This record gives sequence, C-alpha cells and structure tokens, in this order.
Amino acid sequence: MRHINGTALIIAALVVTVGALAFPVWSYADRSGTGQANLNAGSVSTRWGPLSATDREFLVKVRLAGLWELPAGQQAVERAPTKAIKEAGDHLIVGHTDLDERVRGIAAQLNVELPNQPSEQQQGWLKELTEASGETYQRKFANLLRVAHGKVFSLIAQVRDSTRNSLVRQLASDANQTVLDHITMLEGTGFVDFDAIANGNAATATASPTGPPPPSGRPPEPAPAGPTGDTSGTSRPSPGAPGTVNTDRPEPQM
Repeated sequence: MRHINGTALIIAALVVTVGALAFPVWSYADRSGTGQANLNAGSVSTRWGPLSATDREFLVKVRLAGLWELPAGQQAVERAPTKAIKEAGDHLIVGHTDLDERVRGIAAQLNVELPNQPSEQQQGWLKELTEASGETYQRKFANLLRVAHGKVFSLIAQVRDSTRNSLVRQLASDANQTVLDHITMLEGTGFVDFDAIANGNAATATASPTGPPPPSGRPPEPAPAGPTGDTSGTSRPSPGAPGTVNTDRPEPQM
C-alpha cells in the first residue's frame, strides 16, 4: 500500500509540473485579446488563402477611394485651371477606373460586400471642391487628395506586408503603384502643403521619433554601398526615371 501511495504521489507531482509548464504556452496561444487570437477570429478561409479583417477593410477602402476620387478627377479635367491640375485629374480617372474594376472582381470572388456611395467625409470633400474656385480650388484639390492618398498608402503597405491572401496581395501591389503615381502627380501641381501634412501626421503620432540626432555641422561623406567580389550580375534596377511609374500592369489573375 505504501508503494502504491508513493507511486501515486510521484505521478501526481509529474502531472502538476507538466501542467505548470504547459499552461503559459496554452494560455498565451488561446486567450482572447492577443494579436494572434484577434487575427484568427477575424479571418475566414478562401481558396486563395485566409482573408483577414484588415484585408476586407482594404478592399472597402480601395472601393471608397474610387467612388470619390473619380468624380474629383473628372471635375479637375473639366475645370482644368492649369495643365498640372488637368493631368493629375486624368491620372485619377485612369488609375481608379482600373483599380475599381480589379477590386470589384476580387470582392466578388471573396464574397466581400462593397459600398456604392462615398463616405460622408468624402462627400464633404467633394462638396468643398465643387464650391471652391480659382487658386482656392487648386489648393483644395491638391491637398485634400494628397492627404487622402497618404493615408491609404500606409494601409497598402501594411496589407502588402502581412496578407496571406494571394488576390489581396496582388491588389495591394497594383494599388501601391497607382497611389504612388497619384501622389507624384498631385505634388507636381505645386500646391501641396508639405508642412501641413507633416504637422497633421505628428499630431496623431503616439510614439516618440527615433533616428539620428539633429545635424550639427557637416557630417562626413558616407562610403557608397555596393557588393564585394564578382559583380557581374544580370539583374538591373527597376526601369523608369525617378518620379515615373509604369502603369502597364498585367490583367488581374482571377
């Protein structure tokens, strides 16, 4: 009887020890509120990979962008106070017509419902543009659209980096190209207020800035970065001069 009791105590102690070691791992992996748990809870399975809540938000944002930026671009072309404004408007029309076709096709395959009207805020921006004239119109056009593109630019980067869905990943690549093109064209109007954009972003930032300290005097010239040894590679940098964007994209793979 003593032998049996001793064995039982040893087994019980082992069970308690193993349970104590396993509990932190189990509780961290499964408890609600963790990033992993939230990702899993918000994701659905598709044949192209898991579709997360952020992926679905991205599809909606791409659709919403087209719903207000297409009429804004059309208005710019029709009013055409300067050549630069007209060209920026033309790029908005071409880029968002293409993206809208792509996002509607992808959303249909992924069973994601898309809006059919701009948001209340976007409708307000369109109203501001409609009521403005002269240089005021040009500044509002350049800055409202530049700020909007900057906001979606960060979401595109997040989605392109983290999505596990191949359809969403391709759309993020296409949207990145289009948004960068639009940002470049809007900045080319000469009316973008970069100080206002920087101050607006700083007002909403929560983390302290990091990086090198402010300059004091002329720093030493850095050595160029480059490979060592055999440099007879076959790849070359992406084509196109700085500020140009290749819009000859392949058709979406459905």
